[in-house]
Amino acid sequence: MNRLQYTGIILFILINCSSSGQGRADSTAISLGYPVYSQYLHNGLLINPAYAGSREALSTVVSYRVQWMGTDGSPRLQSISLHSPMKDDKVALGLNAQFMQYGVTKSTSIYAVYAYHIRLKNGKLSFGLKAGADISNTNYTKLLLINSSDPVFVTSEKPYVLPNVGAGMYFFSDRIFAGFSIPSFLSYRKTGTGSTQAYHSFSQYDLIATAGGLITISCTLKFKPSVLIDYSLQSTKKLTQFDINGNLIINDLIWAGVSWRTSEQVVVGLFQLEINPQLMVGVSYDYPAGRMNSYSKGSSEFIIRYEFGSKISAANPRYF
Repeated sequence: MNRLQYTGIILFILINCSSSGQGRADSTAISLGYPVYSQYLHNGLLINPAYAGSREALSTVVSYRVQWMGTDGSPRLQSISLHSPMKDDKVALGLNAQFMQYGVTKSTSIYAVYAYHIRLKNGKLSFGLKAGADISNTNYTKLLLINSSDPVFVTSEKPYVLPNVGAGMYFFSDRIFAGFSIPSFLSYRKTGTGSTQAYHSFSQYDLIATAGGLITISCTLKFKPSVLIDYSLQSTKKLTQFDINGNLIINDLIWAGVSWRTSEQVVVGLFQLEINPQLMVGVSYDYPAGRMNSYSKGSSEFIIRYEFGSKISAANPRYF
């Protein structure tokens, strides 16, 4: 086999084995997983539906990520999300769509989001729900094989359409934030007839927790530390992702930070520019310090956020 064949097989194995999706313990389970984004702090709707409306404006975010640069068939991920509070400021609605392609597989996730906010003395507490579907399709005919007549690979895989729901809660104020979410309640497995079957099991849950705060060093310099924990109940390696983040905020204009992702041994460099109170652009680079260093040139990600009708001003910026 040539380099492309080896790479395709390695990618297929890595993505399906490291996926944080449903049912690792079941050989018939279908696992789409949840892709890793390095700039989730600026696009919280990706990991928690309760984040909807927290920006107090119609917030739109577009991101593009290239995973494992320099590797044939490496994942390309795009996401589009928007969310906004309604007139009574208690209810927020949102929409989140993600598109991913790796090797000969394409997947799409589309979810509608609802959140309800409760105003507290020192902040707001939000409860969120999301509902939608994950769609995956693999075209085996594009694989380079030793035996091109192998019946397993001569046709495209039937697309999987997997409806699902998730939930979360999120507290935020001017100085701290904390969130907890369950990305999906349902799991799926293949049946003997080739169709899919939905089922529910607490042992299949992924639990995502985030927290952080803002430390004012001077009138021109602030520090924002945060952490993300992804804990999988169905994996032998329970802690599937653990991020420690630190961002310096200079003049409420430039964000420069570093993340350490212990589960993958990745160092992430982060840079964001607040062009004005409504528009932010950002870029990040993931350097693989672990075993992937021999196979990949790292990962890069780009993000743009624009907020319509924002109440945020230069004199009263929002950091979460």
